[in-house]
Amino acid sequence: MGDSPVSIESTEFEHERTSVRSQADGGIVTQLRLDHSSLFLRPTLRRAPDVTVEPEYWTTIGTGRTLVFCSVFGDSFDGFESALEMDPTISEPILADRYPDRRVYRVELTSRAIPFIAQTAESDGRLLELSSSRDGWLVQLQFPSRDNLVAFNDYCRERDISVTVDHLRVSDDEDDGVVALTEKQQELLAVAYDEGYFDVPRGISQDELADRLGVSKSAVSQRLRRAIGELCASKLC
Repeated sequence: MGDSPVSIESTEFEHERTSVRSQADGGIVTQLRLDHSSLFLRPTLRRAPDVTVEPEYWTTIGTGRTLVFCSVFGDSFDGFESALEMDPTISEPILADRYPDRRVYRVELTSRAIPFIAQTAESDGRLLELSSSRDGWLVQLQFPSRDNLVAFNDYCRERDISVTVDHLRVSDDEDDGVVALTEKQQELLAVAYDEGYFDVPRGISQDELADRLGVSKSAVSQRLRRAIGELCASKLC
């Protein structure tokens, strides 16, 4: 029996697969803090600083309206809901669901909101994580090159969006997957470990961690979750 012939379909498939433009090798991962009075939900966050907001997803429906679903973490939601009613960057706020540790709201983006998520894609970037903080939006982005990051930064500067770099990591083909935690995440993990938070039984509660660090319990919960998620993504993926 002779060798089996290579099918035309297989050859064409291999050609198509290798012709895809790749941005998977190298690039820049950065964590930024963005602030401007007209960023999405920023007026609400300034009036209700004790909650943490994590947008789940955006969707644009047939009429051109952009709807955003957000998970909101906090001990009380009255102040947040009152602030929503006065926020010019959104309209039609709706409580979509409630859970023991959070609530989910749906809001409509207005034309008065300065967009920055779409600009990430325009700059060939990828959104890795987005959550609110007391001093703006905390956003983690991946760009294929420094030029793409500069383009995104130029967009922000032209619109007077304040940009603060928390950390910046350049990856390459030999990237060892080391994760760059923020200073606050490192501090929280260090205190939590030293005080026995990860022991069984626990030596300190999240409430006590919040008191030690001078932040809210919801901030501790979300900061822990993000830090542990970063570590797992770095070591397991």
